[in-house]
Amino acid sequence: MTSLRRILGLKNLSAILRRDFAVRRSYRAYLWFDLIFGVINVGVYFFISQTFGESASKNIDDAPNYFAFVVVGITITLVIQASTTEMVRALRQEQLTGTLEALLVQPVKPRELSVGFVLLPVGHAMSRAAVYLLILVFVSHVNVADATWAGFTGILVATGLAMLSIGIGGCALTLLVKHGEVLVGMLILGMGLLGGALFPVDVLPNQLDVLSQLVPTRYAFDGARAAVYGGSGLGGDFLALAAFSVITLPISLLLFQRALAAARRAGSLNQY
Repeated sequence: MTSLRRILGLKNLSAILRRDFAVRRSYRAYLWFDLIFGVINVGVYFFISQTFGESASKNIDDAPNYFAFVVVGITITLVIQASTTEMVRALRQEQLTGTLEALLVQPVKPRELSVGFVLLPVGHAMSRAAVYLLILVFVSHVNVADATWAGFTGILVATGLAMLSIGIGGCALTLLVKHGEVLVGMLILGMGLLGGALFPVDVLPNQLDVLSQLVPTRYAFDGARAAVYGGSGLGGDFLALAAFSVITLPISLLLFQRALAAARRAGSLNQY
């Protein structure tokens, strides 16, 4: 068991998580404002859906209405952002505060560092996702009796792993050019729109509809909605996300290791 913990780096991951949680907990007002803003955001989409009436029930997969469609899109977007832009922002913050170099002199491997940065943001995103789904059920009275929550959880995890490779790649870019979070944010915005976060991909022009089938976000949104509203038909989406992770995670970790080595040689770890 001890050897397994060492191989997985659980001790280092736990230490990074505890550190980040202690920092985040010291800003309790921010946490509350963040949650309140999220609830208001969901409320805005609820009222937008009311203006559509029944006309918005076309081409929205298994969702009973547009509000139900978009809430699942928002919950998956939270996990996507936590695994990408929030991760890159965490690394950038380490640079700006001058703690990145001190962190790297500790016996922590690059893969442990990259995964450690994303643990708290993903946990926070999942807790917010749970709140949004509760709002969906109790405010709009959407029937989720046929939902498979195990499948939904599996899609969340698969989405986080699939998008983690983009986050790690963004961290590698940030080590080299300092402002990788801007490019990652633009990429995630485009992938979210192409994947169907806020509107059905059926409304896209034919060329963009074909492109949407190549981005992992498409399978994240489709799989999550199938799990919540259909209860089945998400196996293919899960496998697509898993395949994307298997292919891209080793590549992104290698890029991060090389970017880290290059920044060390250049002495630019804490430059901003």
